[in-house]
Amino acid sequence: MGHDHEHHEEPTAPGRAFALGIALNVGFIVVEAVFGVLAHSTALLADAAHNTSDVLGLGLAWGASVLARRRPSLRHTYGLRASTVLAALTNAVLLLVAVGGVAWEAIRRFGDPGSVEGATVLTVAAAGVVINAASALLFLAGRKRDVNVRAAFVHLAADAGVSLGVVVAGAVIWRTGWSWVDPAASLAISLVVLVGTWELLQEALHLALAGVPEHISFVEVEEYLRNLPGVAEVHDLHIWPMGTTEVALTAHLIMTWPVEPPAFLGELEHELRDRFGVHHATVQVEPLREGAACTLAPGDVV
Repeated sequence: MGHDHEHHEEPTAPGRAFALGIALNVGFIVVEAVFGVLAHSTALLADAAHNTSDVLGLGLAWGASVLARRRPSLRHTYGLRASTVLAALTNAVLLLVAVGGVAWEAIRRFGDPGSVEGATVLTVAAAGVVINAASALLFLAGRKRDVNVRAAFVHLAADAGVSLGVVVAGAVIWRTGWSWVDPAASLAISLVVLVGTWELLQEALHLALAGVPEHISFVEVEEYLRNLPGVAEVHDLHIWPMGTTEVALTAHLIMTWPVEPPAFLGELEHELRDRFGVHHATVQVEPLREGAACTLAPGDVV
C-alpha cells in the first residue's frame, strides 16, 4: 500500500483579506442602513441587509480557513479540511436567502414606493461600489484554487454589482422623481445575483457530496493508471475533495511482476500530484492471479 507522505502546502488562508473585507463591509452596512432610513430607500435598506449576509458569509469562510489548518486527530483523521466545503455551501445558501429577502421587499414596495431621495441613494450606493469592489479584489488572486475564497469573491463582486444598480436607480429617481424605480432596480439586481450564485451553489454542493473536483478528469486519471508499466487492471478508483484546496485518491492496481512497488509507488504519487493535483494518494497493489478477483472490482461496488 502506498501513501503520499510529502508535506504539501497548507491550505491557503487569506486571513488578512477576510479581516479587512469584514471591517470595510460592517462600516458600510451602518452607513447604508442609516441613510436608507433617512432617504426612504428600499434599495439601500435591501442592499444593507444583503451586505449583512455577506459579512456572515465572510466570517464563515474565514473561520473555515482557520479550521482547515488544524492537524489531524484521532477523531478527525483528515483534520477539519472539509469545513471549507461546508462554508462555501453555506455561503451560497446565505446569498440565495438574501436575494429572496431583497426581491420580496421590492415586490412589496411596488404598491407604495413612497418618496425617495435620489441624490442620497446615488451618493451612498456609489460609495458601496468602491468598497465592495475593493473588498472583492482582496480575494482575486486566490479565487481559482479555492472555491471557499471564490465564494467570498463572488459575494463581494455581486455586492459591487448591486450597488452599481442602486447608483443607476438613484440617478434616475433624482432626475425624474420616479420612486417606483427604487423597488424595480432591487428586483432586477436580485435576478442578476441569483443567476450568478447558481453556479457557485452547484459547485459547493458537488464538493459537499464528495464529487470529483471540476479541475480533475476521472477518465483521464483512470486512463493514466491503466497505461502504467506492469498494470493489468484498475478498479475501486475514487477521487474526492478533502477540502476546497486538497484532493484525495484511492485505487486498486492489478499488476504483473517483477515491478518494484516502492519505486513504482513513489513515482506514481509524484505524478498524480504534479499532473492531476492529487495531494493524498493511497494505492493498493494486487498481484495478477487467475480466479482471485477482488471483491471491490465491480464498478457498481463501493
